[in-house]
Amino acid sequence: MNNQSDAGIAPNAHRLLWAGFMAILATGVGFAIRGGVLDNWGAEFGFNAGQLGTIGMMGLTGFCFGVIIGGVIADKIGYGKLVIAAFVLHLLSAAVTLSASGASAFEMLKWGTFIFAIGNGTLESVANPLVATLFPKNRTHYLNILHAAWPAGLALGSIMGWILDDKMHVSWKVQVAIFLVPTALYGLMFLGQKAPKSEASEKGIAIGDMLKDVGILGALVICYLLSVFFSDAVGLPSAVAYGISGVLLIAVAVITKFSMGSFLLFVLFVTHAMVGTVELGTDGWIQNITGNLFSSEEGKWLFIFTSAIMFGLRFCAHWIERTLKLSPVGLLTVCAILACVGLNLTSHINSFAIALLALGVYALGKTFFWPTMLAVAADRFPRTGAIAISIMGGIGMMAGGLLGGSGLGYAKDRFAGEELQKASPAAYAEYKSATPSKFLFLSEATGLDGKKFGDVSAKLAKAREAANGDTAAAYTKLTPAEKAVHEASIEGDRHTLRADSFIPATMAAIYLLLLVYFKSIGGYKVVHIGEAETKS
Repeated sequence: MNNQSDAGIAPNAHRLLWAGFMAILATGVGFAIRGGVLDNWGAEFGFNAGQLGTIGMMGLTGFCFGVIIGGVIADKIGYGKLVIAAFVLHLLSAAVTLSASGASAFEMLKWGTFIFAIGNGTLESVANPLVATLFPKNRTHYLNILHAAWPAGLALGSIMGWILDDKMHVSWKVQVAIFLVPTALYGLMFLGQKAPKSEASEKGIAIGDMLKDVGILGALVICYLLSVFFSDAVGLPSAVAYGISGVLLIAVAVITKFSMGSFLLFVLFVTHAMVGTVELGTDGWIQNITGNLFSSEEGKWLFIFTSAIMFGLRFCAHWIERTLKLSPVGLLTVCAILACVGLNLTSHINSFAIALLALGVYALGKTFFWPTMLAVAADRFPRTGAIAISIMGGIGMMAGGLLGGSGLGYAKDRFAGEELQKASPAAYAEYKSATPSKFLFLSEATGLDGKKFGDVSAKLAKAREAANGDTAAAYTKLTPAEKAVHEASIEGDRHTLRADSFIPATMAAIYLLLLVYFKSIGGYKVVHIGEAETKS
């Protein structure tokens, strides 16, 4: 790496980089720990799957509000104030969560998770544009290093949960409180540090002008996702949900003086929604497959394995680009192809060794998506300051929660229900869900009853444990109907992953078109504000 690209524009550039790294590490640890204690909350407070799903959903949507609002105001109030706000939000979320008890437990845990997620989003609205500003000559490399903290945090949080919860049976309150340790560390690392302003802020560009590249086209993407959130997650009538989103769209149009925005940025926003769907939404279903095929401990090892791959590779983005002579868009193209191949391979796994290979390919593919997309937006649209990449992060997270989780859940219900109905109509009649699954404009699908399938899974897990991990021997303890149900669930997972692979395939096609576009204008390069204004 040359010294020019390694040097930041501020003397404390690397201190701020590692402070941002610790902040995202803290969010990853907290996210993993909270996800790991969902079953504890269900057992202690008697929550059903729907309530636990609502709590989990609040951990994604809250992030979106934090990162988008933070990104819009970051250049005006400064990064330091947002770090303080995130620190306070994280402390408040811990206080609210740890106070959960009795009849108010659901509301306390739901809103504690939402506040925690807003804090996470606020931190990312600081870390992303800050690192992009500090290292303008090598954004892809340093944004990937910054985001290596996320898989590291997930792995650490999962390991802690594995040991403290599964092995030592420590109270969930102690586990949640552990998150305060990395929180205190990122607070100390940011303490007293002066952060530079973005190029747009240095030149005194007004918010309305920063938003012009986003414009009506870019606002359409986030407003559509917000309408889905208000309708499906909050439960508002569709007319009200679309009305709120319409008002926000009109507000952006007025603020930008009815600028349509950049079509390239619109394409990047839409593609990043796919990134959120394939990266965040898919992981749960891969764990579903490993949980069905292997023991719980093997599933945890596979998760740690893929997280370790992502953590290590995100330090190598610059080396890979130089060695393979790839632009950031070229790197994204290769990653999309690998992710598509990896998902298809994962849909066929039948042994732990094959799972390592398949999930390794998938992890390699998804490693560079998120930070490199942010780097491309920062490279090409400097006039937007912190706004464009913050909106992009919000779009990815919201799509992961609203489209990825819900969409793949719908696909799993449809495929598993169809498989069971085909294999055993009698078992289907006994085990089908009483509540049909819905997703956007698609027809309703009937999947498996969650509680009944959970009983089958628990019985198989107990039999597998008694048989020292021998799945074939454990299967003999199931009735023919229970075997049909379990096999239908596995086939549903496999079909879901194969359908999911069309998302990175579509992304690969988009990236190829972008490569053609950049070649037609002389190649990919970093744009500065004067150049951007000349072109527009």
